[in-house]
Amino acid sequence: MPSHLTNHVLLQASLWILASSSPAPTARRVFVAPHEAVITPSPVERDATRTYKNRRDILSDLDSDVDSILSNLGSDIPSYVASGVPNFFQNFPVGDDVVSSLGLQSSELAALPTNALNIDPYANWTSSGWNVRFHGNIYKQPNTSTEDLNKFANKFLIGVDITSLPESQQDQARNLTAEIMVVQQGDVAVDTIHLEPAPSQGSSGEPGGGGATEATGGTQDITLPYNTTTEGDFDVFVPIASNGLTAGNETQEVQRLNTYIDGTTLGNGTAYLVPPEGITIVSDIDDILRVTKIYEPKEGLLNSFARPFVPWENMPDIYANWSASLPNAHFHYLTTTPEQVTRNYMQFIYATYPGGSFDTRPLNFSDVTATLSIRKFLLQKVFETFPQRKFVLIADTSNSDVMRDYPEMAKDFPNQVQCIFLRNTTSTDSGDQFPYDTSGFQGLNQNMYMFFKDPNDLTNIDLASGSCYNTSIAQNLTFGYQGLPLGLGDTSAVNGSANKTGAASPLVSRDAAHLRGVCALAVALGCAFWMGL
Repeated sequence: MPSHLTNHVLLQASLWILASSSPAPTARRVFVAPHEAVITPSPVERDATRTYKNRRDILSDLDSDVDSILSNLGSDIPSYVASGVPNFFQNFPVGDDVVSSLGLQSSELAALPTNALNIDPYANWTSSGWNVRFHGNIYKQPNTSTEDLNKFANKFLIGVDITSLPESQQDQARNLTAEIMVVQQGDVAVDTIHLEPAPSQGSSGEPGGGGATEATGGTQDITLPYNTTTEGDFDVFVPIASNGLTAGNETQEVQRLNTYIDGTTLGNGTAYLVPPEGITIVSDIDDILRVTKIYEPKEGLLNSFARPFVPWENMPDIYANWSASLPNAHFHYLTTTPEQVTRNYMQFIYATYPGGSFDTRPLNFSDVTATLSIRKFLLQKVFETFPQRKFVLIADTSNSDVMRDYPEMAKDFPNQVQCIFLRNTTSTDSGDQFPYDTSGFQGLNQNMYMFFKDPNDLTNIDLASGSCYNTSIAQNLTFGYQGLPLGLGDTSAVNGSANKTGAASPLVSRDAAHLRGVCALAVALGCAFWMGL
């Protein structure tokens, strides 16, 4: 590696530990000015209401300690330094950028068919009936040559030329690149969404069995009351007619409706009508349901762009068992992956795990600072929509926002969070060299959360009875930053042995690690990146 690049990598690593060692911003509730008179009321009563939040409103209220550090050190510092993990899904081209990159003429763009990303919604029950949260994006997909797709795909990969990949991986990389190189359609009407009963999860042959059932009615056409945002997004709760649907206060079963946006291609989805009470399992996807290695940029990009999605160990069996043993459970998949690549994630889930509603990062959350707030925003939305349901939250330790947001949700919504399950990626994957902070869990009842090492650790947990902790999986948990390489901050060999359990790996004092290890960590991470690990 050229010396200037080596120095740049070492600088990145040093900055990362400096940012991680800085005092965390004081947690506080963010106030967001509404776009309309009322935004995201939950439950929705009579009127359709917008549910998206403008990113400028969020950015103006976020604490900016890390941003201020980075802004003084040059614009070439990668965005993942701020979040503690390589957030490589950033800064995708949109709209005019795509038009310019492809040299599209306005007449060519106008002639293209309109497509829709119809993200599978959830619906809540109120005194006014069922209200469905329709959300997604309206866009046009240019006819892009193989040569151009190869060129753009290489911009998203690290140290790999697409032509060196197996043909099947080249095809997948080009397909995903084509999904990114689209032109979003801002300020357009979403004219008609057709709804009709969908087959039950079991009868439709989807994995997992049990779960959502076929609706008893609901066939109808609706029109969304608002045009798309500048970025082509739509996100709105809309009351729908019953037309034979079972009332939410008369059933514990989740009902399914097929939804299709007329006048578009690829505009189909499934709506999940969720009763007021029951269990909702909110699951992350990367490195908990599939092998991503998001903490290794080169591997993470190959696993996301080119390689087939692979389930993580026997996690599908765990979810299938939950679906069968909890036939009235609602599965909700929440990922901060940008919505341009959401379709690949949804297809993987439907082929591998129980069907469920979906949340992803909309385009009006396009920069890294807003990305760090999007999970909390989406979590609050679903919690406020179902105030009587119990929630099981599942993710892994490689996401700094998870480590912050999940324990905060347990404190902010103490009667709703039943369980928090976190895969400790540092205990099983040597490639994960990013520390994580467990201090948010201090004060929480141990029966509410569990760090685990592999899917089998979840087999003896009875969610129906409120169980969240497999007592055979030792935790040995202290609170602070964990998982630094080179043994930095280890207090004893006993603490380090937590690696062999589901608990946090080497337990670290943040201040001690900072004073003793900044330079060593920079060298370690620099070598790891230099070796392409």
